[in-house]
Amino acid sequence: MTSGRTRSSSCTYSDAVPPSTRRFMARARQRRMRAALPWAVAAAVLTVAGLVAWTVLGTGLFGVREVRVVGARLVTPVQIRDAAAVRDNEPLARVDLAATARRVGTLPPVARATVEREWPGTLVIRVQERTPVAAVPQGDGFVVVDGSGVVFQRLDRAPGGLPLVKVARPGPDDPGTRAGLAVLAALGEKLRAELVAVDVAGLARITLLLRGERQVFWGDASRGADKSTVATALLSRKADRIDVSAPDVVTFE
Repeated sequence: MTSGRTRSSSCTYSDAVPPSTRRFMARARQRRMRAALPWAVAAAVLTVAGLVAWTVLGTGLFGVREVRVVGARLVTPVQIRDAAAVRDNEPLARVDLAATARRVGTLPPVARATVEREWPGTLVIRVQERTPVAAVPQGDGFVVVDGSGVVFQRLDRAPGGLPLVKVARPGPDDPGTRAGLAVLAALGEKLRAELVAVDVAGLARITLLLRGERQVFWGDASRGADKSTVATALLSRKADRIDVSAPDVVTFE
């Protein structure tokens, strides 16, 4: 006698697919995944890079929070920051370092400037100031020049430790300034110690004014080493004026 209940059976798709076919399909899926993986990684990298670039370049998260000045003595940090003209919170990565350095370099006392980034938010400005070589009387005061004749400082009184060069229009393009500085550079230590001023009345009428109201007529700026040697050797002579304009034939007064 049979039961009224019948045994039911079911069959899934996987049961109907032969094992070899299933293995082939699995390998195909793996190949597709491996082929797509580099593109997915590249897309993720580009997305992250874009997000980082936007954060660094397009937002104030890495903006300029501080401008640090190194090496300034003749100019104040405020003057340098004003010349740099970098806005607060400007993205640090977008600051034009070369242009900023050029702007700082327009300040007369600055001979050279470099600008660096210091993450996350500091701009470092390093300045090399001009070296004073001489002071030039101008009106009621004095101007200070470097070895090239650039005027970079104005003072009410003569600075101690600097020789005077008397020229009408001090500057790097002034022939009288260049001649006076060339003479000054040719002086030996002993002669320089006696020097009060280099008086440039003309390009061929340069005179050293020494202590004790003595003078050395130098003439033009040529043969500076020879003239310095001769004048130094004759400092002990009792003469108010020594003419070394032709160092091979010296005259006294």
